[in-house]
Amino acid sequence: MKAYELLYFVDPATNEEQRAGAMKRIEVAVTTDGGTIDSVEDWGKRKLAFEIDKLTEGDYTLINFHADPTQIAELDRVLRINDAVKRHMIVRREDRD
Repeated sequence: MKAYELLYFVDPATNEEQRAGAMKRIEVAVTTDGGTIDSVEDWGKRKLAFEIDKLTEGDYTLINFHADPTQIAELDRVLRINDAVKRHMIVRREDRD
């Protein structure tokens, strides 16, 4: 298992049910083949550097997890088809392996 970090944001106007649904899909994608979620940090609303989909703010969440590299493609696919997630970034953390 390798260490990864996922940072994503949703529209601040998104209701709590949709946010929980997005988080549940991420959790399932990570833990399906034995991956583990180490920590979840809710960063809250932050101003965007530039406008994305007519949004100037985003509600950010940071997730640290361990997973097999083969699971990352599936997680990326899940995040791309989720309408609640506006942007995401998955980074390998070699310092936490």
